[in-house]
Amino acid sequence: MLKAQPLPGSESEWGAPVIDCHFHARPTHEADLKHLNGSGCQAAYLLCELRRADDAKRFMSQEPTRIAGYSVSTNVSSPDAVQLLTDAVKAGAHGFGELKYHVEADGPEMRRLYSAAAELGVPLTVHFQEVGHSPTEGVFNTGFKRFDKILSAYPKTTFVGHCDAFWANVSADYQDDEAYPRKPIVRGGITDRWLSDYPNLFADLSANSGNNALTRDPSFTADCLRRHRGKLIFGSDCWCTDGHGGGSSAAGNAATRLQGKCVARETLSVLKANSDARLFRTIVWENGHRVFKLPSQT
Repeated sequence: MLKAQPLPGSESEWGAPVIDCHFHARPTHEADLKHLNGSGCQAAYLLCELRRADDAKRFMSQEPTRIAGYSVSTNVSSPDAVQLLTDAVKAGAHGFGELKYHVEADGPEMRRLYSAAAELGVPLTVHFQEVGHSPTEGVFNTGFKRFDKILSAYPKTTFVGHCDAFWANVSADYQDDEAYPRKPIVRGGITDRWLSDYPNLFADLSANSGNNALTRDPSFTADCLRRHRGKLIFGSDCWCTDGHGGGSSAAGNAATRLQGKCVARETLSVLKANSDARLFRTIVWENGHRVFKLPSQT
């Protein structure tokens, strides 16, 4: 396998600057920076609930080179959801997300957001989950296997897919029966095909789900990164406290293999081992800035 080598002007221990595009804001900005610094990430794109939008704006104003932008979410079933999110974008948010609610992905609640995002010219980060991680959690944005109809119906909407159902469906044999399948990937999965077929679909590599897709079948990984080089966006969705796995737990989550580890570090290591320097930089820095329309400092 090719190993990523440092590029001229790199400012990161990873050999290229890294922006974490799935970073949930911590209670304090100091906690945000602790994880970014510990994991070796230069910047973050925050995903926050609407009530945290003012915090995100403040963090950006304090350190625009570290907090490059933010997206917002609110209960999509609320009658005023579209207006609230539209107002937030006009006030500075770069997108909608993470959209993680107990609805169907092709239902009326989500469709009105897809239309609004297209009108505003902002992307949506959507959490697709068909298998509950606990007896009470439930599922989110279900019906992913039908989502190609949405991609066709909303060609001007930029979709960023995330989570279990999105990444498990990289294999053609997935039956919505487990969150993180570890079997070798059967070529021709719908996620793999749709990333090629639909210009408006992008992929968020974060969380246990993204890491699992990259590690379950080493014979698949490097080629997948090359084929979808313009579609893949690095993110961590990591809740460790220090960028080295501190305070992390797999309680209530099937991915015990990542307990005590920093998801950002684990996924960056896999990406670096399966790409050359140019491709690595594209995935961990350039794609996120381009898709989320963020100002680049490097």
